Amino acid sequence: MPIFNASLTAIDISETRRYAGLNKADFPQKLLEDACFEVQMLAQAKGVWELYEYDSKTSTLSANPDYLLKGNKITGYLKEAKKVAVLAVTIGEALEAAITEHFSKGNYAYAVLLDAAGTTAVEMAADQLNKAISQQASKLGFHTLSRFSPGYGDWNITEQPAVLALAYGQTIGIQVTESCMLVPRKSVTAVIGFVPTQTIKDCTKNHCNNCIQQNCLARKEDH
Repeated sequence: MPIFNASLTAIDISETRRYAGLNKADFPQKLLEDACFEVQMLAQAKGVWELYEYDSKTSTLSANPDYLLKGNKITGYLKEAKKVAVLAVTIGEALEAAITEHFSKGNYAYAVLLDAAGTTAVEMAADQLNKAISQQASKLGFHTLSRFSPGYGDWNITEQPAVLALAYGQTIGIQVTESCMLVPRKSVTAVIGFVPTQTIKDCTKNHCNNCIQQNCLARKEDH
């Protein structure tokens, strides 16, 4: 599987503010800008993905061995899917060292902003890979659903090791801890359903209001 190199020409400041939980807080704009710029300089965004046949009747990916998806949200999300792309994305390890250094120097606010900007960066990289996957799906006659990651809804975070393996995330330096956290921290895994273009329905889209994590800082308001 080829490695996807994302291009982060700028880090979204408004998304960084949201991930930092600052939407209703007064915060120096320059500090936000500096954090976003530093993350842009440090990020080494890479992604990888693999496409699998999917049987919605048995909720099974045709892998070796086959992988059974568990959870009402994830299986409902994929009920019309015929194929599933499994992806992994990271922005590398350099940012972690910078965050640790700023914390050690007492620059707590800036370190928090760096962390939030890092989350924004990896999501931006995932969006770019998502777009590339969607283009490939279109060539095959499919429409792609939105990303769905372990830990979202009722899809247990304990599935993280299996999902990472299915995406071959280790080829871009991602590992998973015993507590099912990804390393480097600013990494994501996800699945994307491939639905035949003629059967796509808006109701299959993934929304924050379907998730049980009500207090998540990354939660988006439903409009």
